[in-house]
Amino acid sequence: MSGPISLEPGGSEQDTLALRLAEPRPASRRRPRWALDDTTLTIRLPGHGPDEDAVSELAAELADRIGPAVHPYEVAALLESEGLSAALINERYGHPNLFSLASALYERVPRTFPEPAPAADPWRPDTVRCLLRGVLFALPGLAYPLTAPLWNAAGHAPALIVAGLVSWAWGQALGHRAHLRMVTGRHEAGRTLLIGAPAGAVLATGAAALASGGGRVVPAAAAQSLYLAAAGVLLVLARERLLLAALSPLIAGAAVLPRWEPGRPLRAGLPLLALAATLAVTGWVLWRTLSAPAVTGGHRPKVLWSLPYGLFGLAAGVLVLLEGRQEPNAPYAVIVLTVSMGPAEWLLYRYRGLSVGALRATATPAAFLLRSAGILALCLLLYLAPLLPAALLTGAGPAALLLLAATLWTALLLQAFGAAWPSAALCLTAATVAGTFSLFHLPGAGLALPLCCGAAALCLAAGALVLLGRPAPHG
Repeated sequence: MSGPISLEPGGSEQDTLALRLAEPRPASRRRPRWALDDTTLTIRLPGHGPDEDAVSELAAELADRIGPAVHPYEVAALLESEGLSAALINERYGHPNLFSLASALYERVPRTFPEPAPAADPWRPDTVRCLLRGVLFALPGLAYPLTAPLWNAAGHAPALIVAGLVSWAWGQALGHRAHLRMVTGRHEAGRTLLIGAPAGAVLATGAAALASGGGRVVPAAAAQSLYLAAAGVLLVLARERLLLAALSPLIAGAAVLPRWEPGRPLRAGLPLLALAATLAVTGWVLWRTLSAPAVTGGHRPKVLWSLPYGLFGLAAGVLVLLEGRQEPNAPYAVIVLTVSMGPAEWLLYRYRGLSVGALRATATPAAFLLRSAGILALCLLLYLAPLLPAALLTGAGPAALLLLAATLWTALLLQAFGAAWPSAALCLTAATVAGTFSLFHLPGAGLALPLCCGAAALCLAAGALVLLGRPAPHG
């Protein structure tokens, strides 16, 4: 065997001994630079140690993927995924095994930890929907000037106010329970609304009948209670545009009222038409919701869980009523506060989104607490800033209006994170104390509402910092 050996057909022209590899297959990704450029495998003689140049070239090639590694084992997994065999590691790079080469690469490449790509905001609000909800909260008030000649404001207002407070409290509790049932399924939420909404309308009408002793105001209170119950269903099921369309007769009547006297039939007919359209739309939406498949064995939440939301609704209604009673331009102050509930809801979403961003940007609990306090102050400022010129334009006292708005927003913020009882208790206490001063005409009754709202707002803000200044509620 003194001559050359032909290792492949037609290879008699070869005059050296070479190990030939198979022809490379077309690859779907770029071949790394450490791969051999030809089909000849270079054989290293043993005992010469690592090939520092080859290792350095490989480190430069894979630096962007080795840098973020926190342990050489990650580099070893990378090398395995790149297809480096034990023979190639030993013969080309001079390392005895995969882990030896991985350790050498880990030591050569500096640690780099690139920032992850920014994630989408899970709490990004629907701006149009939030603004529309604020408008829808105030639009039913157009029925009162339109029907003003048909009822006695001085004699009938107390019964309508009582019915409104009951409807507001019931609607808050029912809305919370419906959202809890929504976790199980839309069918279960629709069934909760189908039973709860008519019950709330009956309860509110009964309260108005007791407050007035019966009479002509009871049908008006029934119509008001039916509308609030139906509108609450549509808002819970996110059908704001349908509710806006149903209120179009009322909007049209109020729009022409300053320039044209519609007469008693239209004054009564347009609100009734809007009520009938709202009830019809609500029935259709409930029918569609109940057509969803029912979930068997779903968890039924306790009624007690929704109680603090109802108490907060009652307290908020009393506070708004007291604000309206002590202001010379009461309707305008109440309208401003009602419309602001839309931006308030938008800011609740933004608070949650900004808090998640702060959670990603901070490394210590103290830093997160500091940033959380800044986010809370920013959201309160953005909510209250537009209310100041609105209060001045309507002639309302800015102090009481702003403090009441701050109280309601911070209470809603705590409720959004499940802290319903503290917010309900503070608002109920403020409403009770301010209401007592106003009802019995005690000395300092004019200052009772702003002082009570200011104290409640401070306590609620402090509670928000204690509860929400920790990373856990935002995780």
